[in-house]
Amino acid sequence: MTQPDQPGRFRAFGPSGVPRYRLDGPDGAPLVVLGPSLGTSADLWLPQLPELARTRRVLRYDLPGHGEAPPTDGPFTVEDLADGVAALLDGLGVAETAYAGVSLGGGVGTALALRHPSRVASLVLCCTSPSFGGPEPWRERAALVRREGVEPLTATSPGRWFTPGFTGAAPYVAMLRATDPGGYAACCEALGRFDATARLGEITAPTLVIAGELDVATPPAGHADVLAAGIPGAALTVVEGAAHLANAERPGPVTAAITAHLDRTAKGSLR
Repeated sequence: MTQPDQPGRFRAFGPSGVPRYRLDGPDGAPLVVLGPSLGTSADLWLPQLPELARTRRVLRYDLPGHGEAPPTDGPFTVEDLADGVAALLDGLGVAETAYAGVSLGGGVGTALALRHPSRVASLVLCCTSPSFGGPEPWRERAALVRREGVEPLTATSPGRWFTPGFTGAAPYVAMLRATDPGGYAACCEALGRFDATARLGEITAPTLVIAGELDVATPPAGHADVLAAGIPGAALTVVEGAAHLANAERPGPVTAAITAHLDRTAKGSLR
């Protein structure tokens, strides 16, 4: 397994140096790695899991301090998270994989495709951005969470994540409520430092960008369209009636878009 080149660099992922993860689907099938958003767990991808796991080996991982990952105070960068995913692939003996990520998970996918291009056979960037607005707002949110925990965010997150008429927010709010404040805050700070805008032209993986039409966190204009325009050959799908967690709010069209893209492009299998 690849070792971190700085002592403790991957400590956010626990003693193994890689993310906590879950595997579903048939052995030997083409592998797809699924990255979750800030404040959610690997279960964010449950709406897509039955369809993806029919014909693919599906690896879902947890961000530091989220889901089953151990508590952490960081610090780490989005690039560190991408390196941790690459180390996980090394440990599993996987040379290349398809990757799909939502929001922060999409940022990890962008960084993975830039830092480890030979590992990414296909890329799906869902409700994400090459830059999440600069450090100051994220420092403020991190400070709030370190001071008061994640509970203050549970009242406002549904309005950022979903459209007003969506009635299924409770499981996702529960994921947020279960998140370690230190891990959440460290992920905020990593988001604030991330900016891949100037390097999008270096991405070689066939890429699908998915945007929620009504996403207020990473709107199609200024975020998804920047990704699609900057990544050579990238396609853009805008999902009507969906906000930031489009894969949860409109699972049908998101699942269809992802599977169609993977059918055209994905390679790599877990042996």
